[in-house]
Amino acid sequence: MIRPRSLARVALLGLCLATAHGATLAQDAPPTAQNAALENEITPALNQAVTNGLEALAQLQRDDGSFGGQRYGSNAAITGLAALAFMADGNMPGRGQYSEQVERALEFLLNNTNETGLIAGDTSHGPMYGHGFATLFLGEVYGMTAGGDNAEQSRRTHDALVRAVRLIVQTQNEEGGWRYNPTPHDADISVTITQIMALRSARNAGIEVPIETIDRAVEYVRRCQNADGGFRYQAGRGASAWPRSAAGVASLYYAGIYEGEEIERGLDYIVETSMPGRARNTGGAHYFYGHYYAVQTMYLAGGERWATWWPAIREELIERQEASGGWSDNSAGTAYGTAMALIILQMPKRYLPIFQK
Repeated sequence: MIRPRSLARVALLGLCLATAHGATLAQDAPPTAQNAALENEITPALNQAVTNGLEALAQLQRDDGSFGGQRYGSNAAITGLAALAFMADGNMPGRGQYSEQVERALEFLLNNTNETGLIAGDTSHGPMYGHGFATLFLGEVYGMTAGGDNAEQSRRTHDALVRAVRLIVQTQNEEGGWRYNPTPHDADISVTITQIMALRSARNAGIEVPIETIDRAVEYVRRCQNADGGFRYQAGRGASAWPRSAAGVASLYYAGIYEGEEIERGLDYIVETSMPGRARNTGGAHYFYGHYYAVQTMYLAGGERWATWWPAIREELIERQEASGGWSDNSAGTAYGTAMALIILQMPKRYLPIFQK
């Protein structure tokens, strides 16, 4: 097992690798060992689903560059996720069929970053949730375009990313986690995973992240694991559920814990409760949220787990695609569901540094 105090070495290695890949992608995005799909991972049906999905998602962008839903207005989280869905196909500001969509989303988030570093859109509910996804996007776009042609945009992105990271560090609570508001008073695993991924992306892009912040986050996530291998919503008592369990295992991976008993028990729980096509608990609420993290855990686990999981979720999502080309989420809307489905389906492309091993 990689102990918390070894995380500095792990993160440094990740920084070197991701920076190298990001520099390559920022030039001309050639297919490399790190961003080329393996044999049989991508099928003609998948390519068509992604093509239709990206077209549908582009139509959902608002005049201000944001994405949202009926309940959420111009939402920072959904905007960040939608932009990541386009970037997962190789689009970036200034390059690609959907470069304009990515750039407009970036401008929206930069324009909605306040002096404290908080990135928030119209919604006032749970701003740290949106902040985490938005910061993840900033980390990915900065890591892939730093030193590019638009020096002013790069400077603004760097400045916003530094302030966003500082806010995350400052709002970590005494347990080691984060909650919906930018105050260090409470924590849950759903918001915590968004901050951990944002910090990992920022560190990959060369932004300083205190190792103590990551160490404390790891301990919080570990305290949320139950005896059955699943994870509860908050530290203390509570039942396991597959969406937050996928988030829990992903939290450990992105914090630099790549092997260990807690990882294996968590992966087993996810397979038992949410294997596409076999488990009975994967419909309804939190479907896209859960599978967004579950596919990442199986990809990072690799081997037989990924080989079994990937074709199952690929076919399930293709079957769920609507005639419009999008995917609907009952609670968060079509932009959210489509963005999440596209990120999942494009995992094998390996363009985003956060998903590169």
